[in-house]
Amino acid sequence: MNRKIFVVSAAWGHDRVRAAGGQIAMLPVAAAAGADGIEIRREMFNEQELARLPALAVALAEHHLLACYSAPEPLFLADGTLNPALPGLLDEAQTLNALWLKVSLGHFSDAQTLDVLREWLAASGVRLVVENDQTSCGQLPPMQRFSAACQVQRLPVTLTFDMGNWLWVDASPENAARHLAPFVSYIHVKAAAPHDHGYRAVPPDQGGTRWRDLLRALPADVPRGIEFPLEGDDLTAVTRRYVALLREE
Repeated sequence: MNRKIFVVSAAWGHDRVRAAGGQIAMLPVAAAAGADGIEIRREMFNEQELARLPALAVALAEHHLLACYSAPEPLFLADGTLNPALPGLLDEAQTLNALWLKVSLGHFSDAQTLDVLREWLAASGVRLVVENDQTSCGQLPPMQRFSAACQVQRLPVTLTFDMGNWLWVDASPENAARHLAPFVSYIHVKAAAPHDHGYRAVPPDQGGTRWRDLLRALPADVPRGIEFPLEGDDLTAVTRRYVALLREE
């Protein structure tokens, strides 16, 4: 199976990406490593880079890389209303020719707001995926309620399943996979190791075999994103190794 493998740009580390010249400078690394695409992180842009999204879109095409666009924003604000920033984020994703925009869920409470979301998505033509984050909003019950509401409303919104984030909210990733697998269209792959009073992300092959079992419980044909530290003197070689590992598993 030739599944798509994305590299989350933050996996190379914010400081290293910045020193290299920003996310656009990492495209040759992703391409040389055999990745299919890259997850562009909005929080890693400065103002000048954010103004040059069309140039980044051209560079992605030149390197034959797909893109997804991740923004550190909730879909729903604390009062349950839709985040008014979403149309602008969808426009940015469209400028990048991104396959989808990824956000966190936030405080979902009212299915009636989904009619407005449907209008926003139809106007943009960009797919939306919602990720389980490391807050209470990313726990299983709210993710289930939101997914069920999307099904009832026939809203074309799916989930990013972050394998490690469940541990940050004291939830079982295996239990989450049993309930959410039908709604998952993208997987953030990482393992987590205890650190201080919480966890830290580590490469999956440094975290036992749990990650392999978890992947088997999730859709096999959806893209997988490398969201664990990629470190070493030869970033291309390190990235290539994990691109191959995730494609084969």
